[in-house]
Parts: sequence; C-alpha cells; structure tokens
Amino acid sequence: MDNLKEKTAKGIAWGAINNGATQVLNLVFGIFLGRLLSTEDYGILALITIFTLLAGCIQAAGFSQALANLKPPTQRDYNAVAWFNIVAGFSLYIILFLCAPLIAWFFDQPALTDVSRLAFLAIPISAIGIVPNAKLWIELRNREQTIASIAALLTSGSCGVWLAWNGYGYWSLAWQQVIYISVANIFKYYFTRWIPTLPVDFSPIRRMFSFSSKMLATNMLTVISQNVLTFIFGKLLPISTVGLFNQANKWNTMGSSLITNTMAQVAQPVLSNVNSEEERQERIFRKMLRFTSLLSFPLMFGLALTAHEFILLTVGPTWERCVPLLQILCVGGACLPLQGLYQNFIISRGRSDIYLRMVVLQIFLQIGITLSLSSQGITTMVAAFSALNVLYIGCWHFALQRIHPLALFDVLKDTVPFALIAALVMLATHYITLSIDMLWLLLLARVVIAALLYFIIMRLLNVAILKECLQFIQKKH
Repeated sequence: MDNLKEKTAKGIAWGAINNGATQVLNLVFGIFLGRLLSTEDYGILALITIFTLLAGCIQAAGFSQALANLKPPTQRDYNAVAWFNIVAGFSLYIILFLCAPLIAWFFDQPALTDVSRLAFLAIPISAIGIVPNAKLWIELRNREQTIASIAALLTSGSCGVWLAWNGYGYWSLAWQQVIYISVANIFKYYFTRWIPTLPVDFSPIRRMFSFSSKMLATNMLTVISQNVLTFIFGKLLPISTVGLFNQANKWNTMGSSLITNTMAQVAQPVLSNVNSEEERQERIFRKMLRFTSLLSFPLMFGLALTAHEFILLTVGPTWERCVPLLQILCVGGACLPLQGLYQNFIISRGRSDIYLRMVVLQIFLQIGITLSLSSQGITTMVAAFSALNVLYIGCWHFALQRIHPLALFDVLKDTVPFALIAALVMLATHYITLSIDMLWLLLLARVVIAALLYFIIMRLLNVAILKECLQFIQKKH
C-alpha cells in the first residue's frame, strides 16, 4: 500500500511538472502565434481538428486502456497493438487525403484541401508512437513522458513561431502539429527501447476487442463532444467567429487539461491496480476528487477573473471579443477534471459499456441544446454548453453508482466546499482590485491576491488534502 501511495504521489508530481511546463510553453508560443496570426488562420485549423482527433481514436482503437487493464501486458500484446495501429494509421491517412476536397467543400473553405493533407500526416506518425506511449503510461514513468513532451513542445513551438513570423499563416499551425508528434515519438522510443517485431500475431487484438471496441466508440464520441461546438460553428458562423471561439476554447482547454491530464496519467493505472478492493479503491478515488477540486476550481475561476487583462496582454486587442466566451467556458472547464476522474473509475472496473452510453447521451444533449439555441447567438450557445458540463457530473455519478455504491453526499462534501470558497475568493479579489487601471498590474495583483486568499483560507480551515500535499513537498526537500 505504501509503495502504491508513493508511486501515485510521484506520478502526480511528475504529471503536474509535465502539464505545468506544457501549459507554460503553450502560453509562450500561444502569445507569439496569437499576435502573428489572424482569427481566420485559427479558424481554418480549428475546422479540421475534429477529423484529426477522430482518426487518432480509430487508429488507437481503445487498446491503450485495454493494455492498462491487463495484468500485466506481454510483449506479444504490445506487438499486436503496435502493428494494428500502424496499419490503421496509414490507411486512415490515405482515406482522409482523398476526402480533403470534400471537407473543403462542406465548410466552403478551399484552403482546407492542401493544409488538411499536411495536418493529417500527424495521424500515421502518431500511430507509430502509440505503444511506446502506452508503456510509459502503464508503468507510471511520468518523468520520461515529461521530458518527451517538453522537448517536442520546444521544437514544434519554435518552428511554428518561425513559420508564422515569415508569413506562412495557418500553415505554421499545421507544421507545428506534425513536428510535435514526430519529436515526441523519437523520445518515447528512446526511453522505452521498444520496437515492434515480426512475425505479426493479431490474436491478442481479438482477445482485447470486446473491451477496446467500446473504448474506441467512446473515445470517438468524447472527441465529438469536445469539438462539437467548433464543428457546428464552422457550418453556421463566419470563419473569423470560429477563430474567436477557438482562441477562447484553447485557453480554457489549457487550464482544465493542466489538472485533467495530470490526474489521467495516474488515475486509471492506480485505480485498476486496486479494483479488487472496493473500499480501498473508493478511498483513493475520493482523495483524487479532493485533490482535483483543490486545484481545479481556483485555477479555472481565476482564469475567468483575469480573462480580460490576460487576453489583452498576451495575444492582443484583436482577440478582445473572445473574452466573454472564455469566461463562460471556464465555469464548465472547472468541472471537466472531475468528469475525467469518474470516467477513469468506470474504465478501471472494465465497464467501457457504461462509459460509452454516458458519452453518447452527453453528445446528443450537447448537439440538441446547441442547435436549439442557434438563433440566440454564439454567447448563448456557449453558455448552455458550459452549463451542461457542470450538470453532467451528476449523470456520471449516478452511472458510477450502478457498479459502486458511492454516496452522493460524500462526493458533494469532497468537491462543493472547494468550489464555493474559490468563487468567493475570486469575487472578493474582483472588488479589491477594482481601482487598478494598469493592465499588467491588475493581472499581477489579481493572481497574487486570489492565490494568497485561497491558500490562507485552506490553511485556516485545516484542509487535510492540502496538508498532505505540503507534507509530500517537504519530504522531498
């Protein structure tokens, strides 16, 4: 138990370093690219993101999660998954290459034909690296994942900025994506020292297919869920408006994914490791809920508080119109890491069928609500989408209760106090800083005051999860 606790803590620590460094670098490169590129440039790439992500799901086919649930996966299992991914990845690229003119026609954007063919190269390249990435994830080798991610970001971000500086517009975003995946793969193969071998035996694929096929469908639907607004807006609204939403959603995603990805690097492997011990699994899950709530609510509510000065100081006045969208998205974004924990809990119990049904329902609700409000404008549609992200945590909870008797009161006790305190802190900070006019001073003051207030309140309330975090940090020093 102590060993698992230590590995989990180290995994979360390295996951936090990884995602923290990732978001800092994304912030830096995002500032440069936001000032060098137009709303139309971002809109063009946003329209094809969903195709790239869906193809990535198809090639992976849910086998990363299936491998994590094996005890333990063998070389034969890894090899079968690797060859399947490679064949699927290159096949999908050929299909999308041929379909590029149809995508351009659907969105009435001729430029999409050529740039999508470049961006879709990320699909076969990422297929080659799925198994090394899965090995690092399953083995909780988050330090190596951190190094690979940072190296890939530095290389791809630098190339993207250089191309944008030299006037390549949306092409710089496409090249950035392809270079990132290529560099990350090189490092992951180096760290795992693993390569696929011959002969090919696909029998493990058949054995994992029942679980992985549901994960495939669910992962595809999750991608649709996360990108449905961009797809709908791309058909209904001007490309510049799509670009504004994409910019707002990018910063919102950076914030929420900092927590989501940190926990995702350890949640399923750890919960799967103890899935035969229900009480222990519940204790671990609830502790993860408290830790996630401790960080997610102040981070996302704080981003909403500082959105105006943050956008003006980073990407510039061109993007000021995306501020209200960002603020609305941050409210729902604060709840996405909690949804992610529920999903990992359900997957760790091997119930990919429940996961699939829940994501299907969420997508239908998202599409139905968004389309029914399309005449009300983009702000109303985004507000409804964000509200659904908050309320849908309740749906995930009741789905989990089908396989584990987790009390709703316990979950509310683990999460709601953090949300209320974070909201009150941001409200107080807003009024305290009303008299500050200088943007950079206002941003700095709000960040410092909000962080100090939140920390002081947590300490005065003697919050256990904060004490454990501080003890872990002190122990490492």
